[in-house]
Amino acid sequence: MTTAVPTTSFSDPAPAQRLERVAAALRAHNFAVEILDDAAAARTRVEELIPAGASVFTGASETLRLSGIDADINTSGRYESVKSRGTSMDRATHLAEIWRLLATPDVIVGSVAAVTETGSLMIASASGSQLPGYAGGSLRAIWVVGAQKVVPDLSAALRRVEEHCLPLESDRAMTAYGQPSALNRILILNAEPHPGRGTVLLLREAIGF
Repeated sequence: MTTAVPTTSFSDPAPAQRLERVAAALRAHNFAVEILDDAAAARTRVEELIPAGASVFTGASETLRLSGIDADINTSGRYESVKSRGTSMDRATHLAEIWRLLATPDVIVGSVAAVTETGSLMIASASGSQLPGYAGGSLRAIWVVGAQKVVPDLSAALRRVEEHCLPLESDRAMTAYGQPSALNRILILNAEPHPGRGTVLLLREAIGF
């Protein structure tokens, strides 16, 4: 008689040894990685990493909202907020310009849906607005990643997106916009062609979806 091994919840923070494995795998793929205690430490580190006056786009992220990083970037006046500028423009007449702004900021900051122990990042999106910057359009990318987002591989990452992240994001979208979210686009970053361009701030605590 065999006993099934229970699947780890997608909400459980990874222990220290798994975080170290993820960090090592990401570094081997040319990402810069820092393991930090919590969201407060990430908030401080993000401010240190972004020079004052830089144009910065924040991808939609509960991690950034809950940590205060989104407000720091978009309301402090320290940076040129691409999101604020884009929302002030008429989408009917300036849509192409808005998309160019979103795709090529000096810095893009966000989170991911999953990070694998094999050193890949998975980002899911309904609109795709943040994906060009993550993929290479921005000069620098910073991802703040809670410890619960660690999974073994890309197969598990996709399961986390479909079974865990999408229902939670749909609930949020219904409250905010009156309609559910959709899994329209998925970006997988297996390595960084330009060493050090992408920085992953890997937290020891769970935050966000």
